[in-house]
Amino acid sequence: MKTKINYLLALFVLLMACQPKESTTPTTPDTITFPERAANMTVYEVNIRQATPEGTLEAFATHLPRLQQLGVQMLWIMPVQPISLVNRKGTLGSYYSIADYTAVNPEFGSIDDFKALVQAAHALDMVVILDWVPNHTGWDHPWITSHPEYYAKDSVGNIAHEADWTDIALLDHTVTDTRQAMINEMKYWIAETDIDGFRCDHAAHEIPMYFWEEATDALDPMKDLFWLAEWDEPRLHTTFHASYSWELLHLTEHVAQGEKNANDIAAFIDKDMALYGRRPFRMTITTNHDENSWAGTVFERYGQGHQAFATFIFTAYGFPMIYNGQEVGLNKRLEFFEKDSIDWSDPLNLSPFYQSLVSLKRDNPALWNGAYGGQPFRINEGEAIYAFKRTKDDNQVIGIINMTDQPAALQLTDSSVYGDYIDYFTQDNYQLSDKQTLTLSPWQYLIFIQNQ
Repeated sequence: MKTKINYLLALFVLLMACQPKESTTPTTPDTITFPERAANMTVYEVNIRQATPEGTLEAFATHLPRLQQLGVQMLWIMPVQPISLVNRKGTLGSYYSIADYTAVNPEFGSIDDFKALVQAAHALDMVVILDWVPNHTGWDHPWITSHPEYYAKDSVGNIAHEADWTDIALLDHTVTDTRQAMINEMKYWIAETDIDGFRCDHAAHEIPMYFWEEATDALDPMKDLFWLAEWDEPRLHTTFHASYSWELLHLTEHVAQGEKNANDIAAFIDKDMALYGRRPFRMTITTNHDENSWAGTVFERYGQGHQAFATFIFTAYGFPMIYNGQEVGLNKRLEFFEKDSIDWSDPLNLSPFYQSLVSLKRDNPALWNGAYGGQPFRINEGEAIYAFKRTKDDNQVIGIINMTDQPAALQLTDSSVYGDYIDYFTQDNYQLSDKQTLTLSPWQYLIFIQNQ
């Protein structure tokens, strides 16, 4: 253990030396708080088990300099707690079947390893949010025997579980003591490990909103925290900064498969802003741990259009996320309950593309998250291409994305964007006007930046 801790301390010193001279956030973290602090951040989801051959926190820490170069600023760490043995699925079980909220899975390392990882990330100006599972525990969590009153019961009085999630026991958050116990467990991670917030799993299923009111009231005074809800419903934003845009994920899949089109994309964005307003951060994804394992890789679901839709979620609307391995062309469904390491060789050389997307988002205020960025306005018509403009102060970004596997002609409806441009990705010259037709090749995407 002493050797491991010494190694992590040495890594921390190395990372301190690597930190950038200047921050690209709107102002310094000392003078602003969340959500503004996350105005131009990209989320990066970390699956500790699969991220390295070792499957440990210590091994993953060596990826931090690479991630700093990629440009990500917020790390979402999937649950690191011990996994229940009772009713375990597969050999290693689900991260989301937790046996002890205030411990670290020994397969991943120790609490000291986790603390060192958080310190090292902070040294590189990254923030760390921990995946939190408030909806249920595993069947060998101590509460099962010491506090059965914390749990939901079925019609005959037995502790309940959800559908085919037989490896978990459902908690009852209408019970005051359940809520207080959960809040106490969350306090531990803030006080002991200095995390920066929580990604809250299954955030509103069987969980009353007053739990989140109580949790944020108790935890926010401890530290400036970022709150991300795995849920797609406006009411979550009474306490959360960010929520999942699940509907947009599935809509983009249908567009990629030719079942929906660019008009549906435009209608969704208008509807979503009407329901949620401008301030909420709406997390946009093309993959994550669930989608990859159960629905398929981005190549299975988006085909040759995977880069076009990645460009869309980074530029047109929302708060973008990268799942670990996505940036190197993860082309397999990672096992969920078994060890299945990511191949980091990047055979398609996608890392520069994702690095460009993160930089594009970070450096252009028009593309920032929520109301910190510019509202998207569609500037064309037609089923094949979604084109938009977003403006914030002196910065304007125009995006033109062919969402089909066929060539498509751009039909502009906004003469204010006429002019000469250089594409952000290729540096090729383009002209938008009413005098010539711009035709995009299948899945082609163009991004034009103007600074006045």
